[in-house]
Amino acid sequence: MNYNEKQTIDSKYIQQHLANERTYLAWIRTSITIIGVGFLITNLHFSTPRSNIIIGDILAQIIGLASIFVGIITVSIATISYFRKGKDINRQTFTFPRLLIIFLSVILLLIFLCFGVYYLFVWGLIKNT
Repeated sequence: MNYNEKQTIDSKYIQQHLANERTYLAWIRTSITIIGVGFLITNLHFSTPRSNIIIGDILAQIIGLASIFVGIITVSIATISYFRKGKDINRQTFTFPRLLIIFLSVILLLIFLCFGVYYLFVWGLIKNT
């Protein structure tokens, strides 16, 4: 068999496809971490004797649910992005996904803001009257 018979368009850009796969796996690890942090905050909150503040309960639940939601969104977007990038690599038309990065960054910043408010209420920096 001749080498040219086995060559595909994907094998022409193998380095780029492998880098795309590494990026995809990094996004998967990130989504697992986001979900894990949400579970951690929720579990710590409800297993701590100091969790008698109503706003703390609500914030812990919001953080947990938002983390799961953002983790699922991250996996979905990463999967779609992986396949689009693969096609773009083969066509040599790759463009940087600016909106994706901005979208995920804003959502994560909102969750971190909830973390901050949770910390202020539950750990006594703002007195609940």
